Amino acid sequence: MIYKFPNPKFAPKNAPLAFGGSLEPNALISAYKKGIFPWFMEGESILWWSPDPRAVFYPKDIKKHKSIKPFFKRYVVKFDHDFGSLIKLCKEHRQNHEPTWISNDIVSSYTKLHELGYAHSVEVYENDELIGGLYGLIFGKVFCGESMISTKPNASKVALITLCEVLSKFDFLIDAQVINEHLRFMGAINLKRDRFLDELNKKINQNSGFNSFKELI
Repeated sequence: MIYKFPNPKFAPKNAPLAFGGSLEPNALISAYKKGIFPWFMEGESILWWSPDPRAVFYPKDIKKHKSIKPFFKRYVVKFDHDFGSLIKLCKEHRQNHEPTWISNDIVSSYTKLHELGYAHSVEVYENDELIGGLYGLIFGKVFCGESMISTKPNASKVALITLCEVLSKFDFLIDAQVINEHLRFMGAINLKRDRFLDELNKKINQNSGFNSFKELI
């Protein structure tokens, strides 16, 4: 089935572009390739967003602050080792501390995208215990970040820095969706939506430069 979304260039700056529809893989793939992502709380209709401005990381500009460096010796980072456990950790840990958009439907849909080779996880372990990380989707040379989590200090920062250090070799763009102080502290910047969409359209049609995300680390 082909899913059609409104042109994101005409979306409101800080309001949804569309609502309703489906979270099945073809719908999500169509949305992300247009610079659109779902973001809604459990029990709400599906809301689709393309905010202006858009938060991004250029991987080479990631900030590796001195206070973070000791944690690279303490933690072990793996790519796509256990996507299912990572996304469930994001859901369960957030549920225990705050309302979360990561519903059972989100877990199911993104797990299917992982099985199809689109969704990927960056997992952080301490003594073989999963303690955090992040997940997102890859299209060409774009990593669309979805969620980060830490159950131990700085685990998500270690995941993000490691991801950036690896992807900087392949000239990737990382979509961070909406800026916050944590992302800004790590080196994220805002792009005007039109510029973001122009860069997205170029990079999603380029070869990633690698055969297996899992084997990059």
